[in-house]
Amino acid sequence: MSIDVADGTGRPRPVPSAREEAALVVVDVQRDFCDPGQLPWLDEEARSRVSSAVTRVSWLVERARATGVRVVWVRLEQDPESPWWSSLWLRGLLDASTAGRLSREPCVAGTTGAEWFRVSPAPGEDVVVKRRYSAFHGTGLDVLLRSRGITWLAVCGLTTDCCVDATVRDGFQAGYRTFLIADATASYLRESQEHTLSVLAKHSASVVTADTVAQVWERARLSGGGTG
Repeated sequence: MSIDVADGTGRPRPVPSAREEAALVVVDVQRDFCDPGQLPWLDEEARSRVSSAVTRVSWLVERARATGVRVVWVRLEQDPESPWWSSLWLRGLLDASTAGRLSREPCVAGTTGAEWFRVSPAPGEDVVVKRRYSAFHGTGLDVLLRSRGITWLAVCGLTTDCCVDATVRDGFQAGYRTFLIADATASYLRESQEHTLSVLAKHSASVVTADTVAQVWERARLSGGGTG
């Protein structure tokens, strides 16, 4: 038995009604990416959009828990002993002051910037630590999801044009039916948000709202689709 999910295109996207096959994947809702105190260069409009996205993530997490849907948390923890050299190269940071710059990289393991921001895992919820953009790259996420019987993902978090994008693409290519939650994600530039949503909708995901996904979970709960 399946439930149809309507996205921005108006086309139905069937997903299994068993809640055990669904997972909410929360990407990088951490201080270095979301806390206004860590992002002084953002203007008020961008800060508002990030804050709104975090609020929707928190609401989605509550709905997932209430309807028996698994929540999987993904966090970036950079290893200062093993820098991501190609990223430093791309950003022009490979110079004499590289050592000092590494200390200011986002979400370095053990720093306050790597802490969760306004939302956090409940006891027993899965947490995946990553070193790169994608939650699937070099992690056990795929094995974890398959061991839990997960076949479709609702992905939310920060930032849409970077780590969320990479995670959605890799999840889709790994064979998961992937939904991107537009109002529970954010990019620092509005045009980056709009562009990424458009491209992913064409190639890798069904783009939907938090309300839409929550309604699907609730329909599954009411229909007795799995025990959660």
